[in-house]
Parts: sequence; C-alpha cells; structure tokens
Amino acid sequence: MALVNEHFLKLPGNYFFSDIAKKINAYKVTHPKNKLLRIGIGDVTRPMPKACTQAMIQAAEELSRSETFRGYGPEQGYDFLIEAIIKNEYSVKGISFSSSEIFISEGAKSDTGGIVDILRHDNNLGVTDPTYPVYIDSNVMWGRAGILEKETGKWSNVTYIPCTESNNFIPDIPKQRIDILYLCYPNNPTGVSLTKAELKKWVDYALKNDTLILFDAAYERFITRPEVPHSIYEIRGAKKCAIEFRSYSKTAGFTGVRCGYTVIPKELFATTLSGEKISLNQLWLRRQSTKFNGTSYISQRGAAAIYTPDGIKEVNENIAYYMKNALFMKNKIQEIGLNVWGGIDSPYLWVKTPNGESSWKFFERMLYEANVIVTPGIGFGPGGEGFVRMAAFCSMEESEAALERIARSI
Repeated sequence: MALVNEHFLKLPGNYFFSDIAKKINAYKVTHPKNKLLRIGIGDVTRPMPKACTQAMIQAAEELSRSETFRGYGPEQGYDFLIEAIIKNEYSVKGISFSSSEIFISEGAKSDTGGIVDILRHDNNLGVTDPTYPVYIDSNVMWGRAGILEKETGKWSNVTYIPCTESNNFIPDIPKQRIDILYLCYPNNPTGVSLTKAELKKWVDYALKNDTLILFDAAYERFITRPEVPHSIYEIRGAKKCAIEFRSYSKTAGFTGVRCGYTVIPKELFATTLSGEKISLNQLWLRRQSTKFNGTSYISQRGAAAIYTPDGIKEVNENIAYYMKNALFMKNKIQEIGLNVWGGIDSPYLWVKTPNGESSWKFFERMLYEANVIVTPGIGFGPGGEGFVRMAAFCSMEESEAALERIARSI
C-alpha cells in the first residue's frame, strides 16, 4: 500500500481562506436575501486593462493559425516578457539582470510555496508575525516547520519575529541566526512597508549571518512614498542574499489569469552539508524544468502589454483607484474610533478589534450583524489575534456602505 506524506496531516484541516468561505456560504444558506459586502478578501474587482485583454485575444488568434501556432514554451518564460521586465522594472532603477535571472511563473503564491523544493528540510525558518500563511504551510509539508505547539499556535522550528502595535508592525532584527527568512513588503496582511534604511538592516543581517531572504514584493506597485524601495535589489548586496517574487495578480487584475515572475541572481549561492557552494539560480532552473511546463503564451502576452503606453496608463488608473479607496477607508475607520495601520503603500488595512474582541468573534459579529465580510487576523499567525484585515479592492461605493454598517454595529 502506498504511504502518504504524513507532514501534510500536520496542516489544519482546511486552508484558512477556505474556512472563511465555508462560514460565508453557511450564512448565505440561512440568510438568502441579505446582501453581503466584502472588504476583507484580497481579490481585485476592477477589470483587467484593455491593453492586456487585447494582447491576449491576439495571442489566442495566433494559436489558431498554423504559421503562428506555438506549443510548449520555454519553462523559464518567453524572451519578450523577460526583456520587458528587465527594462521596465529593474534597468530604470539602475539594477542590471540578465535574462537567465528572471523566471516567469503563475504568480507569487506558486513560487513562494515551491521554492522550498530546492532547500534542505532542516533549515530553520524566520517569519514576521503576523504573516502570509503560505510561507509556513509550504514548509510544514516538508517537515521543516517542526512541531505545532498548541498552547501558542507556533511551530517549533520557526522563529516568529513580532510585529505589534509597540513597533508599529515594523519587525526588529532578531538576535539569533536564521537560515531562511521570509519578508513581504509592502506587507500582507498589515499593509505596512519598510523604508530603504529599514530594509537595508535586513540585507546587512542576511549578509552577516549567511541568511537567505525570500522577499515577496507582490504589492510593490502600490507604493506611494519615495523612501520605500520597490525591490530589495535597490539595496547594495541584496543579490548575494535574496530571491524576489513578483506578481501581476493585484497589479493588473491577473488573479484569474495567473502570471508573475521570480528573480534569482547568479550571485546567490547556498551550500551542501559538505560546504560545496551551489547556484540557486541553476537549481531553480532544474526544478522548473522538472515540475513546471511554463506559463501560458496567452498570459505572457497579456503581461507584456502592461509595459506598453496604454497598459501603463490603465494600470496606473486602477492602482490610483484602489489607493484612493484605501485612504478613504483608513480615514473612515479612524472616524469610527478603531485603530488602523497600512493603507498608504498598500491596499491592505490592519484594524484592531474593539474591546479586546477575538478576530474570529469580530468576523462573525460583522457577518451576522452588519452583513460585512472582513478577514480574521488570527489566520495570519498568533500575532494576528485581536486584529482583522480589510482590503481596498472593492468599489468605493461598497467600502463606504460597508464601513457605515460597521459603524452602526460597533
């Protein structure tokens, strides 16, 4: 009889967002006439830029003609998209990369979860707390996270770096050494960002301690302040210690289309137990060639259109809309009398529940009393208890109505 990977059994029975969906569906069954307003789930609502959809239509038509048909594409991605990324995302910031250092993917979630394939099972981990659940869950599947301590809700082989009110959710550099460190900035779920000076401290720490930083920059396009870097590679030395993950999901509405990319510099190495230096760039290429057949040609053509004049204009309009909504929501939440962080360089707002109410209790109270959906902070780790995440991806009309309902229920 085949044996299962028992590390999977250590995971919670359902993915956090699946639990939320079940509770919402149960409510809908018992209250079919009530209209729910969603201001918590991080899915976009504005249409994809026409420049992208038109490019995808043209790409689909190419596949219907024998002279332009394409089958398997390169696992690493098509040159037309890779070159556009290098030119528009990095060269303009004075950062140089070769095409072999960019890997086109189906999005940041797939790659932040899959990158553990090329890293040993006994590396110790560091995450900011609260954190995006995929980072820990993907390591639990390999047995790398250790044992779940039920009293604290923490995994034994994970260093949780507190992000709290007392430090404005900006994590302090840990005193102990960490092998693999996950950083996400602008942050999901708290919505806060790191300035260049603050991020430099982490790069310096990584270089000093031979730590690998896995840097999730999926929300970099929402940055508004000039002192906040869009890429970790704006920090000197980062190419020797960091992998960067990017996504078009929130940037251009690709949540249902799927396209993103991962940057692994050729200067980045890890070692074997015997001390042999191994290129992570080459190891990831080997992994992708084995387990991934490449992002679809149609999706990549759509992504490349983001960098055209029309694409840039339309993306900027959508981003501006979301960030205007985020600022409106932040001001309204403060008027209600709740403490809130984020919403400046990120579409996410991190809201403290009133009177010490648990995040799940507040979620359920808002669901049943206000018919508003927020995201319980406890789903992002022990440090998320007592908070909920709100998101500015809804329409302004929806966010205004939802916050009015919340104000009446507080």
